[in-house]
Amino acid sequence: MRKSKFGPVSKRAKLAAGVGGGLVAAVVVAACSSAASTSTGAAAPAAPSSAAAPASPAGASSSPSSGASSSGGTVITTAKSSAGTFLTNGSGRAVYLWVKDTGDMSNCNGACAGAWPPVTTTATATASGSAKASDIGTITRSDGTKQVTYDGHPLYYFSGDSGPGTATGQGSDGFGAKWWLVAPTGSDVTAAVASFTAGSAAAAPAAPAPAAPASTPASSSAGGSWS
Repeated sequence: MRKSKFGPVSKRAKLAAGVGGGLVAAVVVAACSSAASTSTGAAAPAAPSSAAAPASPAGASSSPSSGASSSGGTVITTAKSSAGTFLTNGSGRAVYLWVKDTGDMSNCNGACAGAWPPVTTTATATASGSAKASDIGTITRSDGTKQVTYDGHPLYYFSGDSGPGTATGQGSDGFGAKWWLVAPTGSDVTAAVASFTAGSAAAAPAAPAPAAPASTPASSSAGGSWS
């Protein structure tokens, strides 16, 4: 029988082959492990932080021209004239009582209410100036609106007044009875009044003066002069 031209593999060669194969396998495993570590260990990009919402400017609140406060309640305050002190709404519009009203019930409806609109409110009416908070109340009219009363008298505006500072309805006997301005005590004012200066409650608050800019210290140079 012919002998193979390759002789028997020595133990040393087998050992070397085994060691080499083991090294190759180790290298392959290490490379795979390194690749897996690189792919799974990468940090996810941070989500962009949301921009902070800009703060809304604080605007100054002002009373409506109807004489209501910022909460919606009508303000009853006072004004002065040669006839004395009497009630107005918060914007300086004169308010009246009607001597035909009995108790805290209004007898002015229909055409009368068109000429003498009731002083109404959508929230709690408040007092200012010399008006007394304890004397302010409301009644419910037939149409469901709340009419302001003072010392038990339902209050009215006069449609003939051009605006704040006028009281041309004073002493009128329209619709069969007298209309008078109202004193802070709740009694009627019977002296003649045509115009007046609205009280401080009608004036808009003055805007605060801007702060003076901080003075910048003068800069000084150090060192001697150059020759």
